[in-house]
Amino acid sequence: MSTGATDFLSYRFSTRELPERMRIPLWRENFGRAIVHADIEPSSDVPFRAEAALHALQGLRTIALKGSAMRFKRSQANIVDGDDSIGLIVSFPGRSQLSQRGQEMELRGGNAIAILHSEPVIVTYLGGLLFGLSVPRDALTSRVAHIDDLTMRPISHRAEALRLLMTYVKVALKDGVLAAPKLRDAVVSHIHDLAALAISGHAPLGESNASAVVAARHSAAFEHIAAHFQDPELTLEVVADHQGISPRYLQRLMASSGTSFTGCVNELRLQKAFMLLIDPHYSGRRISDIALEVGFSDISHFNRLFRARFGDSPRHVRGAGKG
Repeated sequence: MSTGATDFLSYRFSTRELPERMRIPLWRENFGRAIVHADIEPSSDVPFRAEAALHALQGLRTIALKGSAMRFKRSQANIVDGDDSIGLIVSFPGRSQLSQRGQEMELRGGNAIAILHSEPVIVTYLGGLLFGLSVPRDALTSRVAHIDDLTMRPISHRAEALRLLMTYVKVALKDGVLAAPKLRDAVVSHIHDLAALAISGHAPLGESNASAVVAARHSAAFEHIAAHFQDPELTLEVVADHQGISPRYLQRLMASSGTSFTGCVNELRLQKAFMLLIDPHYSGRRISDIALEVGFSDISHFNRLFRARFGDSPRHVRGAGKG
Protein backbone atom coordinates (compact mmCIF):
# COMPACT_ATOMS: atom_id res chain seq x y z
CA MET A 1 0.00 0.00 0.00
CA SER A 2 2.02 2.94 -1.27
CA THR A 3 1.47 6.66 -1.26
CA GLY A 4 1.74 6.57 -5.04
CA ALA A 5 -1.31 4.36 -5.47
CA THR A 6 -3.59 5.84 -8.13
CA ASP A 7 -6.82 4.39 -6.73
CA PHE A 8 -8.41 4.60 -3.35
CA LEU A 9 -7.52 1.52 -1.30
CA SER A 10 -9.11 0.50 1.97
CA TYR A 11 -7.82 -2.25 4.21
CA ARG A 12 -8.94 -3.59 7.58
CA PHE A 13 -7.12 -6.07 9.76
CA SER A 14 -8.34 -7.65 12.99
CA THR A 15 -7.02 -10.46 15.15
CA ARG A 16 -10.46 -10.99 16.68
CA GLU A 17 -11.34 -14.15 14.72
CA LEU A 18 -7.83 -15.60 14.69
CA PRO A 19 -6.64 -18.40 16.99
CA GLU A 20 -4.66 -16.82 19.79
CA ARG A 21 -1.41 -18.57 18.81
CA MET A 22 -1.64 -17.08 15.29
CA ARG A 23 -2.43 -13.49 16.22
CA ILE A 24 1.07 -12.15 16.80
CA PRO A 25 2.75 -13.92 13.83
CA LEU A 26 0.05 -12.79 11.38
CA TRP A 27 -0.05 -9.26 12.77
CA ARG A 28 3.72 -8.96 12.40
CA GLU A 29 3.74 -10.32 8.86
CA ASN A 30 0.51 -9.02 7.29
CA PHE A 31 0.42 -5.67 9.02
CA GLY A 32 3.90 -4.88 10.32
CA ARG A 33 6.15 -6.02 7.49
CA ALA A 34 3.76 -5.82 4.55
CA ILE A 35 1.96 -2.54 5.29
CA VAL A 36 3.69 -0.23 7.77
CA HIS A 37 7.17 -1.65 7.13
CA ALA A 38 8.11 -1.96 10.78
CA ASP A 39 8.99 -4.71 13.22
CA ILE A 40 6.35 -5.22 15.93
CA GLU A 41 6.81 -6.54 19.44
CA PRO A 42 3.96 -6.95 21.94
CA SER A 43 4.74 -5.26 25.25
CA SER A 44 2.21 -6.82 27.62
CA ASP A 45 1.42 -10.31 28.88
CA VAL A 46 -2.32 -10.20 28.21
CA PRO A 47 -3.75 -12.14 25.23
CA PHE A 48 -2.81 -10.17 22.14
CA ARG A 49 -5.45 -8.31 20.15
CA ALA A 50 -5.24 -5.62 17.49
CA GLU A 51 -7.44 -3.88 14.96
CA ALA A 52 -6.45 -1.45 12.24
CA ALA A 53 -8.19 0.43 9.44
CA LEU A 54 -6.07 1.86 6.64
CA HIS A 55 -6.84 4.02 3.64
CA ALA A 56 -4.44 4.94 0.86
CA LEU A 57 -4.58 7.01 -2.30
CA GLN A 58 -2.35 9.31 -4.27
CA GLY A 59 -0.83 11.75 -1.77
CA LEU A 60 -2.35 10.42 1.43
CA ARG A 61 -2.40 7.45 3.78
CA THR A 62 -4.28 7.12 7.05
CA ILE A 63 -4.29 4.48 9.75
CA ALA A 64 -6.40 4.02 12.89
CA LEU A 65 -5.12 1.47 15.38
CA LYS A 66 -6.29 0.07 18.71
CA GLY A 67 -5.47 -3.05 20.69
CA SER A 68 -2.87 -4.42 23.08
CA ALA A 69 0.27 -2.52 24.00
CA MET A 70 2.99 -2.98 21.36
CA ARG A 71 6.15 -1.43 19.97
CA PHE A 72 6.69 -0.49 16.32
CA LYS A 73 10.33 -0.23 15.32
CA ARG A 74 11.15 1.17 11.89
CA SER A 75 14.88 0.50 11.61
CA GLN A 76 17.41 1.31 8.91
CA ALA A 77 16.62 -2.07 7.34
CA ASN A 78 12.96 -1.08 6.94
CA ILE A 79 13.77 2.24 5.31
CA VAL A 80 14.85 0.58 2.06
CA ASP A 81 11.19 0.92 1.00
CA GLY A 82 12.06 4.48 -0.06
CA ASP A 83 9.19 6.06 1.86
CA ASP A 84 10.15 9.69 2.54
CA SER A 85 6.72 10.86 3.64
CA ILE A 86 5.99 12.87 6.78
CA GLY A 87 3.83 11.18 9.36
CA LEU A 88 1.52 12.95 11.77
CA ILE A 89 0.62 10.77 14.76
CA VAL A 90 -2.30 11.62 17.05
CA SER A 91 -2.99 9.85 20.35
CA PHE A 92 -6.62 9.94 21.39
CA PRO A 93 -7.75 8.67 24.79
CA GLY A 94 -4.75 6.56 25.64
CA ARG A 95 -1.01 7.01 25.53
CA SER A 96 1.94 6.45 23.18
CA GLN A 97 5.67 7.13 23.25
CA LEU A 98 7.87 8.07 20.31
CA SER A 99 11.60 8.11 19.79
CA GLN A 100 13.43 9.61 16.80
CA ARG A 101 16.64 11.56 16.23
CA GLY A 102 17.67 11.06 19.85
CA GLN A 103 14.49 12.66 21.15
CA GLU A 104 11.77 10.96 23.16
CA MET A 105 8.22 12.24 23.45
CA GLU A 106 5.00 11.05 25.07
CA LEU A 107 1.62 11.57 23.45
CA ARG A 108 -1.74 11.55 25.17
CA GLY A 109 -5.10 13.29 25.20
CA GLY A 110 -5.39 14.11 21.50
CA ASN A 111 -1.97 15.73 21.15
CA ALA A 112 0.04 15.04 18.00
CA ILE A 113 3.58 14.87 16.71
CA ALA A 114 5.20 14.75 13.26
CA ILE A 115 7.83 12.14 12.37
CA LEU A 116 10.05 11.37 9.40
CA HIS A 117 9.42 8.05 7.68
CA SER A 118 12.84 8.31 6.06
CA GLU A 119 14.66 7.90 9.39
CA PRO A 120 14.56 5.23 12.11
CA VAL A 121 11.76 5.65 14.61
CA ILE A 122 10.22 3.74 17.50
CA VAL A 123 6.54 4.14 18.37
CA THR A 124 5.38 2.46 21.57
CA TYR A 125 1.61 2.19 21.60
CA LEU A 126 0.26 1.85 25.15
CA GLY A 127 -3.48 1.92 24.59
CA GLY A 128 -6.45 3.92 23.34
CA LEU A 129 -6.81 4.96 19.71
CA LEU A 130 -3.71 5.84 17.70
CA PHE A 131 -4.30 7.70 14.44
CA GLY A 132 -1.63 8.24 11.83
CA LEU A 133 -1.66 10.35 8.70
CA SER A 134 1.14 10.31 6.09
CA VAL A 135 1.65 12.79 3.26
CA PRO A 136 4.48 13.02 0.70
CA ARG A 137 7.44 15.05 1.80
CA ASP A 138 7.23 17.27 -1.30
CA ALA A 139 3.66 18.22 -0.44
CA LEU A 140 4.82 19.72 2.87
CA THR A 141 8.19 21.18 1.85
CA SER A 142 6.34 23.28 -0.73
CA ARG A 143 4.15 24.64 2.08
CA VAL A 144 6.44 24.73 5.14
CA ALA A 145 10.09 25.79 5.38
CA HIS A 146 12.58 23.55 7.23
CA ILE A 147 10.08 20.74 7.76
CA ASP A 148 12.73 18.45 9.30
CA ASP A 149 13.22 20.90 12.17
CA LEU A 150 9.51 20.78 12.99
CA THR A 151 9.34 17.04 13.59
CA MET A 152 9.31 15.54 17.09
CA ARG A 153 7.64 18.66 18.46
CA PRO A 154 4.40 18.22 20.40
CA ILE A 155 1.29 19.71 18.81
CA SER A 156 -1.42 20.50 21.34
CA HIS A 157 -4.90 19.11 20.82
CA ARG A 158 -6.05 22.69 21.40
CA ALA A 159 -4.25 23.91 18.27
CA GLU A 160 -6.92 25.12 15.89
CA ALA A 161 -5.26 23.79 12.73
CA LEU A 162 -4.96 20.31 14.25
CA ARG A 163 -8.59 20.29 15.35
CA LEU A 164 -9.78 21.37 11.90
CA LEU A 165 -7.53 18.82 10.21
CA MET A 166 -8.82 15.93 12.31
CA THR A 167 -12.47 16.89 11.84
CA TYR A 168 -11.97 17.31 8.09
CA VAL A 169 -10.26 13.92 7.72
CA LYS A 170 -12.93 12.24 9.86
CA VAL A 171 -15.75 13.64 7.74
CA ALA A 172 -13.93 12.80 4.48
CA LEU A 173 -13.46 9.18 5.54
CA LYS A 174 -16.95 8.80 6.97
CA ASP A 175 -18.69 10.28 3.94
CA GLY A 176 -16.53 8.38 1.44
CA VAL A 177 -15.29 11.62 -0.14
CA LEU A 178 -11.77 10.25 -0.61
CA ALA A 179 -13.17 7.40 -2.69
CA ALA A 180 -14.87 9.85 -5.08
CA PRO A 181 -12.50 10.62 -7.99
CA LYS A 182 -14.09 14.00 -8.77
CA LEU A 183 -13.54 15.32 -5.23
CA ARG A 184 -10.34 13.49 -4.31
CA ASP A 185 -7.70 15.91 -5.55
CA ALA A 186 -9.27 18.95 -3.87
CA VAL A 187 -9.79 17.11 -0.57
CA VAL A 188 -6.22 15.76 -0.51
CA SER A 189 -4.87 19.24 -1.27
CA HIS A 190 -6.90 20.66 1.63
CA ILE A 191 -5.51 17.96 3.94
CA HIS A 192 -1.96 18.85 2.85
CA ASP A 193 -2.65 22.52 3.61
CA LEU A 194 -4.14 21.78 7.04
CA ALA A 195 -1.36 19.33 7.94
CA ALA A 196 1.20 22.00 7.03
CA LEU A 197 -0.58 24.55 9.22
CA ALA A 198 -0.76 22.09 12.14
CA ILE A 199 2.90 21.05 11.94
CA SER A 200 4.17 24.61 11.53
CA GLY A 201 2.30 25.78 14.64
CA HIS A 202 0.34 28.40 12.74
CA ALA A 203 -1.38 31.09 14.77
CA PRO A 204 -5.20 30.96 15.15
CA LEU A 205 -6.70 30.79 11.69
CA GLY A 206 -9.61 33.13 12.35
CA GLU A 207 -12.14 33.59 9.58
CA SER A 208 -9.68 32.88 6.79
CA ASN A 209 -10.86 32.68 3.20
CA ALA A 210 -8.19 30.11 2.34
CA SER A 211 -9.93 27.22 0.60
CA ALA A 212 -8.58 24.57 3.00
CA VAL A 213 -9.71 26.51 6.07
CA VAL A 214 -13.12 27.22 4.55
CA ALA A 215 -13.59 23.54 3.66
CA ALA A 216 -12.47 22.38 7.10
CA ARG A 217 -14.66 24.87 8.97
CA HIS A 218 -17.58 23.91 6.75
CA SER A 219 -17.07 20.21 7.61
CA ALA A 220 -16.72 20.99 11.32
CA ALA A 221 -19.92 23.06 11.35
CA PHE A 222 -21.92 20.38 9.57
CA GLU A 223 -20.51 17.71 11.88
CA HIS A 224 -21.68 19.72 14.89
CA ILE A 225 -25.11 20.32 13.39
CA ALA A 226 -25.52 16.63 12.51
CA ALA A 227 -24.71 15.67 16.09
CA HIS A 228 -27.05 18.20 17.73
CA PHE A 229 -29.91 18.90 15.29
CA GLN A 230 -32.48 17.34 17.64
CA ASP A 231 -31.74 19.97 20.28
CA PRO A 232 -34.50 22.61 20.03
CA GLU A 233 -32.06 25.17 21.45
CA LEU A 234 -29.62 24.74 18.55
CA THR A 235 -29.11 28.08 16.79
CA LEU A 236 -26.76 29.60 14.29
CA GLU A 237 -25.15 31.56 17.13
CA VAL A 238 -24.62 28.41 19.22
CA VAL A 239 -22.86 26.58 16.38
CA ALA A 240 -20.76 29.62 15.46
CA ASP A 241 -19.66 30.05 19.07
CA HIS A 242 -18.70 26.37 19.30
CA GLN A 243 -16.60 26.73 16.16
CA GLY A 244 -15.00 29.98 17.33
CA ILE A 245 -16.30 31.99 14.38
CA SER A 246 -18.90 34.70 13.89
CA PRO A 247 -22.50 33.92 12.89
CA ARG A 248 -22.02 35.97 9.71
CA TYR A 249 -18.99 33.87 8.69
CA LEU A 250 -20.95 30.68 9.40
CA GLN A 251 -23.79 31.95 7.23
CA ARG A 252 -21.32 32.41 4.38
CA LEU A 253 -20.00 28.88 4.89
CA MET A 254 -23.51 27.44 4.72
CA ALA A 255 -24.37 29.50 1.67
CA SER A 256 -21.26 28.21 -0.12
CA SER A 257 -22.84 24.74 -0.13
CA GLY A 258 -26.16 26.02 -1.42
CA THR A 259 -28.05 25.82 1.85
CA SER A 260 -28.71 27.78 5.02
CA PHE A 261 -28.46 26.94 8.69
CA THR A 262 -32.23 26.68 9.03
CA GLY A 263 -32.54 24.64 5.85
CA CYS A 264 -29.84 22.21 6.97
CA VAL A 265 -31.32 21.71 10.44
CA ASN A 266 -34.86 21.29 9.13
CA GLU A 267 -33.75 18.74 6.56
CA LEU A 268 -32.02 16.62 9.21
CA ARG A 269 -35.02 16.85 11.52
CA LEU A 270 -37.49 15.95 8.76
CA GLN A 271 -35.43 12.98 7.61
CA LYS A 272 -35.23 11.72 11.19
CA ALA A 273 -38.98 12.21 11.67
CA PHE A 274 -39.72 10.30 8.47
CA MET A 275 -37.61 7.34 9.64
CA LEU A 276 -39.33 7.30 13.05
CA LEU A 277 -42.79 7.45 11.51
CA ILE A 278 -42.20 4.28 9.49
CA ASP A 279 -40.35 2.52 12.30
CA PRO A 280 -42.62 -0.19 13.86
CA HIS A 281 -41.03 0.45 17.24
CA TYR A 282 -42.49 3.99 17.19
CA SER A 283 -45.99 2.98 16.05
CA GLY A 284 -47.40 3.75 19.50
CA ARG A 285 -45.86 7.21 19.72
CA ARG A 286 -47.95 10.25 18.91
CA ILE A 287 -46.87 12.22 15.86
CA SER A 288 -46.59 15.33 18.02
CA ASP A 289 -44.18 13.48 20.32
CA ILE A 290 -42.03 12.47 17.34
CA ALA A 291 -41.96 16.06 16.12
CA LEU A 292 -40.78 17.21 19.55
CA GLU A 293 -38.18 14.43 19.71
CA VAL A 294 -36.52 15.48 16.47
CA GLY A 295 -36.37 19.13 17.56
CA PHE A 296 -39.56 20.83 16.36
CA SER A 297 -41.35 22.82 19.06
CA ASP A 298 -44.21 23.99 16.80
CA ILE A 299 -46.28 21.02 15.60
CA SER A 300 -48.17 23.01 12.94
CA HIS A 301 -44.87 24.23 11.53
CA PHE A 302 -43.60 20.64 11.49
CA ASN A 303 -46.66 19.44 9.58
CA ARG A 304 -46.30 22.17 6.94
CA LEU A 305 -42.59 21.50 6.43
CA PHE A 306 -43.14 17.74 6.31
CA ARG A 307 -45.80 17.99 3.61
CA ALA A 308 -43.71 20.40 1.57
CA ARG A 309 -40.67 18.09 1.82
CA PHE A 310 -42.27 14.70 1.24
CA GLY A 311 -45.50 15.58 -0.56
CA ASP A 312 -47.69 13.96 2.07
CA SER A 313 -48.74 14.41 5.68
CA PRO A 314 -46.98 12.67 8.59
CA ARG A 315 -50.19 10.72 9.30
CA HIS A 316 -50.40 9.33 5.75
CA VAL A 317 -46.73 8.45 5.71
CA ARG A 318 -47.19 6.50 8.93
CA GLY A 319 -50.25 4.74 7.48
CA ALA A 320 -48.36 3.80 4.31
CA GLY A 321 -45.54 2.43 6.41
CA LYS A 322 -47.94 0.16 8.28
CA GLY A 323 -49.33 -1.16 5.04
